[in-house]
Amino acid sequence: MNLDLSGKTALVTGSTAGIGLAVARQLAAQRAAVWVSGRTQQRVDAAIASIRSELPQASVGGIAADVTTPQGRDQLFAGLPGVDVLVNNVGGVNAFKPFEALSDEDWLRAFELNVMTGMRITRHYLPAMRQRNWGRVVFVSSESGVQIPTEFVQYGVAKSAEIGLARGIAETLVGTGVTVNSVLPGPTLSESLTRAIANSGRSLAEFEREMFDKRRNTSLLRRFTSNDEVASMIAYVCSPAASGTHGASLRVEGGIVKSAF
Repeated sequence: MNLDLSGKTALVTGSTAGIGLAVARQLAAQRAAVWVSGRTQQRVDAAIASIRSELPQASVGGIAADVTTPQGRDQLFAGLPGVDVLVNNVGGVNAFKPFEALSDEDWLRAFELNVMTGMRITRHYLPAMRQRNWGRVVFVSSESGVQIPTEFVQYGVAKSAEIGLARGIAETLVGTGVTVNSVLPGPTLSESLTRAIANSGRSLAEFEREMFDKRRNTSLLRRFTSNDEVASMIAYVCSPAASGTHGASLRVEGGIVKSAF
């Protein structure tokens, strides 16, 4: 199985912690020249140091920019004009509110963060991939895009749109060597979740039990997935070995989605 990404340049947005950092580390292990991105230089530097501590020979650089803003994207594109592999990982829940309390601004922010940012970055880098006839684009979506959660409806709807976006872009690349896919994690021990557990005053075991007894009770795994478990799927679909996987929605959610298809 050919997972070697030697000679390829990879960008992982939102990669200073959590799933994004784990993806950057795994792509670096596959010998890609990896670029991490985050909003502050301090966090970018820490992410680079973390990867190099495990992979001293890794080719890794970073750009500090808020890619959800036009100015930040301009800074990103100036510093990194082209890539072979793009992992659109920036996203998240922007508000925890009942549906009736969600404002237009909450909805617009959810779409800006989870759909429009990845779309704009992909739109910039895709033409050169098409010209080279090789590329990998991955959107990190969520199982919430399939089973919309009641506690943040706007996030689930935006993630559903992100899945549709990935498929739609893939449809424009028929017969090329460029693939576009989405990966759907479930509840994952990300930096934000770890912080929420600490703030709750409960142990990981208690928090996990409540999550999978009450909020995600269809889970077959019955535990949080790790960042590395999600990153392994993403790194695979970025590799040459995944050349036959295109326009797919790949689930890494422990069986929460009750569907065989």
